[in-house]
Amino acid sequence: MRSPSGFSAQTLSVLAALCEEPSQWQHGYALAMQTGLKSGTLYPILVRLADRGLLEACWQDEPVPGRPRRHLYRLTADGAASAAEALAAARTAAARAAAPASSARRPGLRVRGGRGVAAPGAS
Repeated sequence: MRSPSGFSAQTLSVLAALCEEPSQWQHGYALAMQTGLKSGTLYPILVRLADRGLLEACWQDEPVPGRPRRHLYRLTADGAASAAEALAAARTAAARAAAPASSARRPGLRVRGGRGVAAPGAS
């Protein structure tokens, strides 16, 4: 399900992880650990965000000896702004969903089976 911002919950979790240190390069494995997303979900999200200009992606310059180079990611300025807006919208939507339903009911009505039914003697 998409949020009001148009991002999926999984994409919002990636954006939230990237927002923790927006100017720092992060590799996919660290993002997977932060978000709990599997690689088959995470990497397509990263590619889509990069295609939209919200992420920068590059190869690690100096890999650890004996290990392959890693692809690194960080938010662009547009990405940081979009992420902040999307995360704020998601928090607002979550707060609205968690808020109790209005207790203001019409006088003389009681709820029975989910419908307002006039109380006896009420006109």
